[in-house]
Amino acid sequence: MDFSGNWRIPTEILAGAGRVSEIFGRARDLGVKRVLLVTDKGVAALPFFSQIVAGFEKSGLAVAVFKDVQPDPVEADVAAGLAAFMAHEAELVVCIGGGSALDCGKSIALATATSRPLWDFEITLTPPPLDRPIPPIFAVPTTAGTGSEVGRATVITNLELGRKIILLHPQMQPRLVILDPELTFGLPASLTAWTGMDALAHNLEAFCVPSWNPMCDGIAVEGMRLIKESLVTAATEPRNVEARAKMLAAAAMGATAFQKGLGAIHSLSHPIGAKFHAHHGLTNAVLMPYVLSYNRPAIEDGIAGVARSLGIDGGFYGFLGWVLHLRAQLGIPHTIAGLKVTEESLDDLAAEAFLDPNTPDNPRAADAGAMRRILRGALAGSVVGLDG
Repeated sequence: MDFSGNWRIPTEILAGAGRVSEIFGRARDLGVKRVLLVTDKGVAALPFFSQIVAGFEKSGLAVAVFKDVQPDPVEADVAAGLAAFMAHEAELVVCIGGGSALDCGKSIALATATSRPLWDFEITLTPPPLDRPIPPIFAVPTTAGTGSEVGRATVITNLELGRKIILLHPQMQPRLVILDPELTFGLPASLTAWTGMDALAHNLEAFCVPSWNPMCDGIAVEGMRLIKESLVTAATEPRNVEARAKMLAAAAMGATAFQKGLGAIHSLSHPIGAKFHAHHGLTNAVLMPYVLSYNRPAIEDGIAGVARSLGIDGGFYGFLGWVLHLRAQLGIPHTIAGLKVTEESLDDLAAEAFLDPNTPDNPRAADAGAMRRILRGALAGSVVGLDG
């Protein structure tokens, strides 16, 4: 292993119940006068959102709201948000909501700074130059899953290609993040479960990437511990402040850790989401044990160490058993048939998964044939036997 690396621990985070009230003063501190709030229609209808709008206005800041963000945002959503930003002459983008709102808001901020197509910023170590700096971004997650609030990347669906495209620019990393558990109280149990499993996938896959980043590895293990301790409680006791706070922290930790990279869970999840419109966190949850089984020869010792840290007996297989039990507790389907995936689609999904930018970071090499083997197991519900 090459013991060198470039590491980044991200943005300033304000964590705790009620801390969203601090956002107004932080905006004033930037010296801005005009703010664009980016969210979706569901969040915009919640009582706390109108209170946030009123708080900005009371602080003397002019507010415009862009709420036409759909699940799995597309280029047209970003274009409409850009038009709203320009019409309002905004100076600050505040993203409030789940991963879709955060990704869309960050992409709107990117679009204000370039005349290039968004797709020119598909994940690369050297993004193309901007025409002007990206405006500051604040992020307030209302789900504990994607961790987009602390990341430099977004996911936007290219409808023409039928692909989810990962956009990357370091200036898309939000300047301020607020993790207020009270804003997640209204999240349904199913979405709490799905987004929580997304956070688990991020921490787990980041840990398994075979590059040297001990800071990310430590963050990932602690993120998994918090999820083991809190996810079921958050799903069954929606107003449990401690569980909600720990899940928000674990989600941010997962996105911090996956600067190392991700792997085949995400490589397979992206085309399934694009083609079958399945929730990303749910898709990750369904695929997780099958990819774990495939990767076993490369990760068995490391996962055994994680199991010990989490108080799970039985090494790798004990950890795999915990994942299967957790999915059952949360009502996650056991097979991708529950995501509407069909046998006829496996070849195309496998080919696209092989081309996904996360595939090279998978701890065990996986060509299109291997991806199809994982998908076939996930369709049949056969977790064992994928590691041969």
